[in-house]
Amino acid sequence: MESSTSSKTDPSEEQRTSNVKPRGWKNKKPACRYDLVVLGGGTAGLVSAAGAAGLGARVALIEREALGGDCLNTGCVPSKAILQSSRIAATFSRAAEYGIKVDQIPRVDFHSVMERMRRLRADISRHDSVDRFSGLGVDIFFGNAAFTGPKTVVVDGRVLHFKKAIIATGARPNIPPIAGIDKIDVLTSQNVFSLDELPRRLGVIGAGPIGCELAQAFARFGSDVYLFESSADILPREDPEAADIVSAALQRDGVRLVASVRDLEFRAESSGVHISANLQQETLEVEVDQVLLATGRRANIEDLDLDAAQVNYESDRGIRVDDRLRTSNRSIYAAGDVCSAYQFTHAADALARIAIGNALLGLRGRASRLHIPWSTYTSPEIAQIGIHPQAAEGRGLKIDTFIQPLVEVDRCVLDGETDGFVKVYVRHHSDKIVGGTVVGKRAGELIGMLAMAMTNGIGLKKMANTIFPYPTESEVFRRLGDQYNRTRLTPGIKWLLSHWISWR
Repeated sequence: MESSTSSKTDPSEEQRTSNVKPRGWKNKKPACRYDLVVLGGGTAGLVSAAGAAGLGARVALIEREALGGDCLNTGCVPSKAILQSSRIAATFSRAAEYGIKVDQIPRVDFHSVMERMRRLRADISRHDSVDRFSGLGVDIFFGNAAFTGPKTVVVDGRVLHFKKAIIATGARPNIPPIAGIDKIDVLTSQNVFSLDELPRRLGVIGAGPIGCELAQAFARFGSDVYLFESSADILPREDPEAADIVSAALQRDGVRLVASVRDLEFRAESSGVHISANLQQETLEVEVDQVLLATGRRANIEDLDLDAAQVNYESDRGIRVDDRLRTSNRSIYAAGDVCSAYQFTHAADALARIAIGNALLGLRGRASRLHIPWSTYTSPEIAQIGIHPQAAEGRGLKIDTFIQPLVEVDRCVLDGETDGFVKVYVRHHSDKIVGGTVVGKRAGELIGMLAMAMTNGIGLKKMANTIFPYPTESEVFRRLGDQYNRTRLTPGIKWLLSHWISWR
């Protein structure tokens, strides 16, 4: 069961709540018929509602909890705030490398860390506020939504009729059937940001992006962290070389990685939570104060009565959509985590734009045409876009790989941040970029350059002709472009050029 850990009410929480779910809110009488009804007030839902209202559509937005969804309330915004605090804490441990002497041992004030996070979250919440979306002309309804037919949905006892609908109900943390899990209080991404006290000992289950980010952050704050993963190493979906670099960084920060785990079991004790795990050659027994689950996410579809709407779905994967984001009911579309393998805020935004264009304007936008990057915000970060060599091999696609280690980039050397590399994958005998992997301090920023290049058909040859300021990490792309150009300089071409130069 999920932990009931919660923070005391403070001005920041009052501000956030008043923005995204005002106390005493009364749902209005619905219009006779809406051009668009949006189910879910997270990123995909808010983008859908705002975009449709901007086009002049009559729009209703239904949200069960609070506007902003996971991203604002329990995801990107709070997590990145505390990750930044953890980076500052870690910087002090390396101060001597930069010639800085710290006379006193820095102390992490965890309460202040969380207070800062909540203050920043409250400030950002105004972008997702009820006032803002009401001002755009969106009718907002709070409550549980359920379809009652192919073109009707009920919320708070009120029936809303629609021409088109977009399901954007998102996803929630997946709670796996681990032995003993129902006997302990657990943390997930939904409640970990309500902590006020730092757990002295923390067990993190799952070494995907969320697990790795939070394991490293809490270790940097001073927790004794065990990170459990069923695969042989962390971040099993990422480039293995990149994952190895991050794995070493996490362990340097004090995270104890327990890989290839089988048969996890929890047992509540008076002194904490006892965790036992079978490894390849032994059984590990540890005790922690709290357990954080980071074991994937599950689409929020259970209470929607999709059968009444004639919408096909899979209980473990969410709503089925085609490339234009249409469901089996041609009047209903879906966007975001509820239907996509790319469970990221920026992906939800992009998919929502396709959904409203197709649903309201009859456009023919396709999700498969998007180039969606993603980033894991550990230190160093990992970022990825497109296909990688293993996937290309499975598709029978020949690619060439160009690699630039950061240890050869002057800005990284000067900053003392040389762990990492940039890999760019291009079609064989071409400069067309089909993917890339970045690992480094600013990988999430650098991957945006590749996303722009892929979206706009910019190849490595043009990157070689681009002037980047010195010294910056962006110079890495000119270097990669130079690498590609050198492959074009065949022995025959070199012979012709040498004779041309001699003749001149």
